[in-house]
Amino acid sequence: MVSYNTCELTRKCLESVETSLGRSKLDADVWVVDNASSDGTADMIRTCFPRAHLIASPENLGFARANNVALRAMRLGRSSVRPDGPDDLLVLLLNPDTEVQGEAIRTLCQAMDRHPGTGMQGASLLHADGRFQHSAFRFPSLAQAFLDFFPLHHRLLDSRINGRYPRSLYGAGEPFSIDHPLGAVMMVRAEAIRQVGLMDEGFFMYCEEVDWCFRMKAQGWEIQCVPQARVVHHVAQSTRQFRDRMFVELWRSRFRLFSKHYGPAYRWALRHIVRLGLWHEARRVRSADLDTSERESRLGAYRQVLEMMSPFEQAERG
Repeated sequence: MVSYNTCELTRKCLESVETSLGRSKLDADVWVVDNASSDGTADMIRTCFPRAHLIASPENLGFARANNVALRAMRLGRSSVRPDGPDDLLVLLLNPDTEVQGEAIRTLCQAMDRHPGTGMQGASLLHADGRFQHSAFRFPSLAQAFLDFFPLHHRLLDSRINGRYPRSLYGAGEPFSIDHPLGAVMMVRAEAIRQVGLMDEGFFMYCEEVDWCFRMKAQGWEIQCVPQARVVHHVAQSTRQFRDRMFVELWRSRFRLFSKHYGPAYRWALRHIVRLGLWHEARRVRSADLDTSERESRLGAYRQVLEMMSPFEQAERG
């Protein structure tokens, strides 16, 4: 787990992990990397969860780099050797805003045992009130990028066109193949990590799990969603508001992902969609009833995203 100023959420998540492990009688170590939280998260972990392996970073390492710190401490990675551990070691990566339900961890482990060709699995995510959340997705497409800026109809947002899998697959209760899970819950086979390597630390946040799944599939590993493993995912209220830095980081990561795994024609089309979308959003923001500081913050974020595209265009022309 990677925590950053989520003290209460982290406490609830760790309590749910301890409960689930206790019910399942699984042998497991718990690792937490705290990204220099200022809300007492690290002290809470030391006090309330003394058996957890806490790595208190003096700086915010981001999601990928912080997870890699723990994975390296566990002697995982492409060239790592773990002579003191089993070959079938499984690693569960959890966000601190999750709560494991029942024996979800054991359910994931059992599904891994039944499907030895699977390198990664995701769980079925729920809101706190039990409502359904999409937890499995197809790799990004131009249609998804277009719908990010132009959400034409709510049914399209919940469809295959927007990278979603049918709810009937979740309802069937059996593991099904996917492109990638949401990074909030990922069970990963150690053998797969050693083969494909750790997360790409060029992603500070967003898209790192998508890149990881691209690389795993390229090495022949299957990715699955296990609907019977249920995990509550608390979607923070603040994420519903516009946050300029997060918007910029999202597109920074997307551009990196596309430059690694997509061809020139796709990237050319994507840039045109993004330009059109940002123009549309900027026009809407200028006419909206916003205070000056919020308006300028949003417009500044749009400009940063446009500026980020220039290096990619220059590299392709070169």
